[in-house]
Amino acid sequence: MSAARTASGTPAPKAPVRYERQGPVAVVTMDRPDYRNAQNTAMTYALDRAFYRAADDDRVKVVVLAGAGKHFSAGHDIGTPERDAHLPFDRRAGLWWDHSDKKGAESRFARESEVYLGMCRRWRELPKPMVASVQGACVAGGLMLAWVCDLIVAAEDAFFADPVVRMGIPGVEYFAHPWVMPPRIAKEFLYTGDRMGARRAYEVGMVNRVVPPEELTDRTMELAHRIAEMPRMGLALTKRAVNQAEDLQGLHTGMDSVFGLHHLAHAHNAETAPDALGGMDIRSMKAAGA
Repeated sequence: MSAARTASGTPAPKAPVRYERQGPVAVVTMDRPDYRNAQNTAMTYALDRAFYRAADDDRVKVVVLAGAGKHFSAGHDIGTPERDAHLPFDRRAGLWWDHSDKKGAESRFARESEVYLGMCRRWRELPKPMVASVQGACVAGGLMLAWVCDLIVAAEDAFFADPVVRMGIPGVEYFAHPWVMPPRIAKEFLYTGDRMGARRAYEVGMVNRVVPPEELTDRTMELAHRIAEMPRMGLALTKRAVNQAEDLQGLHTGMDSVFGLHHLAHAHNAETAPDALGGMDIRSMKAAGA
């Protein structure tokens, strides 16, 4: 099959997300493997469309979120050639105004309220079970995508990290750390920025299953199909019940408060460092072991 082309005859840009249905299971795959599935804004909105598609399809009872290639996701796109944080997009997750023609904290707060915190909160409420299938890197923004899922199946080679404290920032925008792992483990995870292997993630309760890398897809799909045998309404209400219990334990309000601290850190960096990321880029983060 020949590649898709635009009206001018040039190759059409590759879609950053693939969607397919396997019986009652929708498989949503991030597809920027050359960049370890780093999330630019185009990918974020493509994920949103894919989740809406799964929600609207009565044949779909479970959603699997995966990443193409060797890695689930290396996090937010902070330096690929397709980085598009400066561009406007049609907003879907909230009522904050367009960020692209604003400056300073107003621009960052409006954008991140939409594409990070807002999107993740909405995806968490998708009334169908979501299973993350994680291999390789699941870093920073990648954690947010895995954490909005109800279950996580990890390959033995998977690792998890949130190294943004190196930027002077107290964790990623969807700050679920003290709920997906014990608070002292969350502090160590953030204070050091070290990678947490799949086995350790299983021990602290962040991951449901750890499987050999070559079995990740099959084992994830096996679990998804098993869940799909349950009544759709029962699954939706059960998910709602557990999410409400987490919110009663402070998840929603806790995220609001930390989101403010996150942006205080950005503003502090903008005044005292080369940029809002504290001068850190892909190269410096890799050098630091992120």
